[in-house]
Amino acid sequence: MKVLFVGDVMLGRLVNRELGRRWPEYPWGDTLPVFKNADARIINLECVISDRGEPWSVTPKAFHFRSDSRNISVLKAARIDAVSIANNHSLDYGYEALYDMLDALDAAGIRRAGAGRSLDEAAAPAFFEVKGKRCALIAFTDNEPEWEAGPGSPGVYYVPVDLDDSRAAGLFERVGDARKKADFLVVSAHWGPNWGYRPRPNHGPFGRKLLESGAHVVFGHSCHVFQGIEFHEEGALIYSSGNFIDDYAVDEVERNDESFIFTADFDGRVRSIDLRPTVIDEFSAHMADSPRAELIAAKMKNLCAEMGSRVEWDEERAALLVAPR
Repeated sequence: MKVLFVGDVMLGRLVNRELGRRWPEYPWGDTLPVFKNADARIINLECVISDRGEPWSVTPKAFHFRSDSRNISVLKAARIDAVSIANNHSLDYGYEALYDMLDALDAAGIRRAGAGRSLDEAAAPAFFEVKGKRCALIAFTDNEPEWEAGPGSPGVYYVPVDLDDSRAAGLFERVGDARKKADFLVVSAHWGPNWGYRPRPNHGPFGRKLLESGAHVVFGHSCHVFQGIEFHEEGALIYSSGNFIDDYAVDEVERNDESFIFTADFDGRVRSIDLRPTVIDEFSAHMADSPRAELIAAKMKNLCAEMGSRVEWDEERAALLVAPR
């Protein structure tokens, strides 16, 4: 079974404006053939999809991301199976907009995890079938603690990345419970700061604990650039998948316009992850051309090697294969 992941998909602001005169496939550029070759596709949706709401004013925020309700068709165009909405933009336009997005995703048949009308809904695994296998997605974030969902209040599934926190213990328990019901389990982690090619020191122990609790893939994002991949027990820890679609200014040192399409090969354990280098241009994702593809891959190769992973560049496919040693 091949399960595809990409990092932040932000369809608001200038991307939303562009979609007003473009087709739903536009933000995916020339990457859709890779999506269609996968058995399942999971993304982090870094915006709210709604036509309602006002910018969140309870806590100061510099950026608010909302995409028109019609743009649910963008996700359908890429055949997205499940989305993480545990991030720092799901409530950018308040509760009404969040509710609209929950309903729109449900109506489109796209599974979602990480935010909801209550803590139970936000923390609940999203289940879906892939090639006769039952898959599950749990999504949490350590961003925006003010947005934390409660027993009777809406918000995101907020969990501090702290092994001693009771909310972390609850997450590990939920992971263990979900694993009993799923053949393949993904935990989406929207964690840490926006920048840095190497993860925070607390991410490694926390991510490994998630794998030990039953996850097969820890799907990390929030950081605008990619980070290395570590294998542990039967699973893989993608520390950061970076940005995939957005309208952001590009940092010339930490290239937030560069990332990958990550495809995990799973047959009871994660055997390897196939990485196809990508770039963002004109508010859409594109497969990186040579020699830029090789340069992006070389950076990732070094980051993965630091984590003890085996890495090989396939020149014919322009892909990086990352596997356990």
